[in-house]
Amino acid sequence: MGIRFILMVNKQGQTRLAQYYEHLTLQERRALEAEIVRKCLARNEQQCSFVELRNYKIVYRRYVSLFFLVGVDNDENELAILEFIHLIAETMDRHFGNVCELDIMFHLERAHFMLDEMVMNGCIVETSKTNILAPIQQMDKT
Repeated sequence: MGIRFILMVNKQGQTRLAQYYEHLTLQERRALEAEIVRKCLARNEQQCSFVELRNYKIVYRRYVSLFFLVGVDNDENELAILEFIHLIAETMDRHFGNVCELDIMFHLERAHFMLDEMVMNGCIVETSKTNILAPIQQMDKT
């Protein structure tokens, strides 16, 4: 398994979306998220976007007011995950029209649905924005 979790966090460190692909208790998730947010948000823009924490490699990227954080296995390719983060942002931009924190908050089920179309059991299964958004557009029509 490659991807362990995907988080979207605002600049204040509040988690707006969390998708896990391994079992962690609620307390473990809270502690992990707090540790990741403290470590990643404290870094400046000149530092690289990869952080090793516990038994994870955290790859993150900031888009306007949101941080996209992806926890992966230590042997995963960081640049491929950065491209995947960019795909998530572009897909959400295409659907919401310049995605922002409020889009995620008010349409959380759609954001989760997009991630479910892209990732299955921690593996990236779809990278075509058209294919990812087609089921959501079908839902909008009905």
